[in-house]
Amino acid sequence: MREKRRATWRNHTGNQAVEPLRICWPETLADLVELVSEAHRLETTVRAVGSGHSWSDVALCTGLVAETTKLGRPLELTAMRADDGLFRAEAGMKIRALNAELARRGRALENLGGYDGQSIAGVVSTATHGSGLAFGPLSDAVRSLDVVAGDGTLHRIEPALGPTDGAAFARELPDWTLHQDDGWFDAARVGIGCLGLIYAITLAVVPAFELTERRRATTWDEARALISDVDGLRGHLHLEVYLNPYERAGRRRAIVTTRELRDPAGDPGSRHRNRLLELFAARKTTYRILNLVTDLLPTWTPFLLDKAIEGLERKAYTSASYKVFNIGAANAALAYSSEIGVPVDAAGTHVRAIERIIEIAEHHRAVGSVYHTAPIALRFVRASDACMAMMQGRETMMIELILITDTEGGYELLGHYEDQLYRFGGRPHWGQVNTLTGSHDFLRSAPMYPDTYADWQRVRAQLDPHDVFAGPFTKRVGLTG
Repeated sequence: MREKRRATWRNHTGNQAVEPLRICWPETLADLVELVSEAHRLETTVRAVGSGHSWSDVALCTGLVAETTKLGRPLELTAMRADDGLFRAEAGMKIRALNAELARRGRALENLGGYDGQSIAGVVSTATHGSGLAFGPLSDAVRSLDVVAGDGTLHRIEPALGPTDGAAFARELPDWTLHQDDGWFDAARVGIGCLGLIYAITLAVVPAFELTERRRATTWDEARALISDVDGLRGHLHLEVYLNPYERAGRRRAIVTTRELRDPAGDPGSRHRNRLLELFAARKTTYRILNLVTDLLPTWTPFLLDKAIEGLERKAYTSASYKVFNIGAANAALAYSSEIGVPVDAAGTHVRAIERIIEIAEHHRAVGSVYHTAPIALRFVRASDACMAMMQGRETMMIELILITDTEGGYELLGHYEDQLYRFGGRPHWGQVNTLTGSHDFLRSAPMYPDTYADWQRVRAQLDPHDVFAGPFTKRVGLTG
């Protein structure tokens, strides 16, 4: 197992960094067990990192950092009753590689987020999501988890009616412990890196399918009416909204994106996205110029946001599902964001939350000439049973508050949004910028996770009684001591 001592680890945008004791590149399950044993010996901690796509400090570790880039292979379905509709892979496999492997087999995940560079374990452990009230976060596609606990023991964790055959498991993996228990499973699949080093994940997959995406530029007034109708929201397979928080020429612009199963009799539109726009968006120079313009001429920001929204409009784009889900070259943007989930309900809590965001954006523009420098994304996610998913127990609108990297006053603006959104029952995405601290006591008290935080902690206490998987983030938020 290759390792570096006292080297600097950074996330992919460079806004989070740490100098751990060692950065290690495990290649086998035995390497993961060795890392846990070494952490015990050194009286330090160990945490796994994948693509480093998180903008929060969730991946930081001052002890042993386990880079999972070499743990990206597809695996056999060991000791399982059937293999139809299941796919098992090592935790470090990137979503891009997963999609390619599934496509080769004529399979796909039923839903995905907009980026394919993350590791499977990363998206699962932080409840990363797509959009559409018919679908939960990607952690809801998990059917089985293989993990190394804080004492080096090996565990497979599944729901009560999990896919593993208990007798075959005992024969083939006698040194492992099988937990077919809903409580354990609901805790472990959004473990936030605290419930063991994940070695392998088994996912539910479906036959490969195609989607048609349409993007329609509109106004916030029309988009607000659309998302206020909760039954109407449920009528769309996939729907998301991008919003300019600033009004220009008497209107506030937005774009509504829908994705539906390809209609064989319908107009498929293009088989490719706008190639010129994709080329433009893929260049880091583009974002450096935008950073410079919004810094020197901040009052241009509302105009630039309108132009960005207009440029996204498209009648129809049809392709394989995983290609349509991926937002394309925009993933190259030099940006960071906060993302807060608020409940979707008939009382309009989610709509009032956006109105408050608009007020805050206007306030910061008026008081400090601080501008929100990218469209605000609204995505919709089905309620989940996972204990620490942002969508736990309720249909949720995830509000992604994206800023280009050099936004003046950007973190101040995100902090104000975050504080206010907690008043609407907000829950922060673990992998995105947030300011939660143990002193908030949000995790232990009723407003955030009233029914499941204690359940999650009970499982964590059994998988990691000595806080081997702790880190600066877990201590800041209050997940570990």
